Amino acid sequence: MAENEFYTLFKRHENNPIIRAKDIPYPVNSVFNAGATQRGDETLLLMRVEDRRGISHLTAARSKNGIDDWRIDDKPTLEPDPENHPEELWGIEDPRITRIEEENLWALTYTGYSRGGPLVCLATTEDFKTFKRKGAVLPPENKDAALFPVRFNGRWAMLHRPVPGAAEFGAHIWISFSPDMVHWGDHRLLIKARMGGWWDAGKIGLAAPPLLTGKGWLILYHGVRTTASGCIYRLGLALLDAKDPTRLTARSDEWVFAPEATYELTGDVDKVVFPCGWVTDGDDIRIYYGGADKCLALATARISELLDWLNEHNQGEGDH
Repeated sequence: MAENEFYTLFKRHENNPIIRAKDIPYPVNSVFNAGATQRGDETLLLMRVEDRRGISHLTAARSKNGIDDWRIDDKPTLEPDPENHPEELWGIEDPRITRIEEENLWALTYTGYSRGGPLVCLATTEDFKTFKRKGAVLPPENKDAALFPVRFNGRWAMLHRPVPGAAEFGAHIWISFSPDMVHWGDHRLLIKARMGGWWDAGKIGLAAPPLLTGKGWLILYHGVRTTASGCIYRLGLALLDAKDPTRLTARSDEWVFAPEATYELTGDVDKVVFPCGWVTDGDDIRIYYGGADKCLALATARISELLDWLNEHNQGEGDH
């Protein structure tokens, strides 16, 4: 590698995009931003699918190797239900999946697009065929939420990204706690968007759900940089203490992944890489991400390399 080249932690799959709108068995505008989990010997994606009205729903895809030969449900797996859940009036978006071993189920956080703005909704499932909605658990405007897979001192924890009314306050990642996954409190600002010219200044948000490693909870997050030609969505890393997730122990100075390929640069929303899920196999990890709000793509990495890189590029938490 030449001295002026960056080492690539995430490798794009050669067959990207792995799923496009034409692969969905019914007419749609786009498919992107999929939650991901391992279910038995299959990788399961719960994909955000936008119809030709502009309303999103969720559709499942399954694959033995998590790369190709996807079996996609022939109709929406989870549709908005505005009659019983008015918070889903204009669609449901950007799912994140957490396996809860204690309850023998999966918890699904997603964005409900309500008349009052986007907010955090939560549902559970045992089979990705039937779902039990818990409804809106945090008010608008709030997005990019995911549960931790375990309790802390008897309480569930969730990361999320509220947006204040005044832009000058920025949009940051918060953590909240709950005894029952319905009633949430003890809200704390956890990871702040930086200020000034940084790649993650002003607005950040969680990407994939938190991942427990030997060094703590690995956090993949997106940073939004507003430029004269529009916004750029890039990805960075952070680390939380394994026993106390309110303690931020590391945060990357540079981004680790950015829109570079054609399918990431041009689409319904240009210059976006947006993961909602990742799946591990030992030290190997696969991230599934939306490209330019139009297609689904895959990148791979090694957890040990991500942690080593983060240790070398730990900027800390200051506004700088």
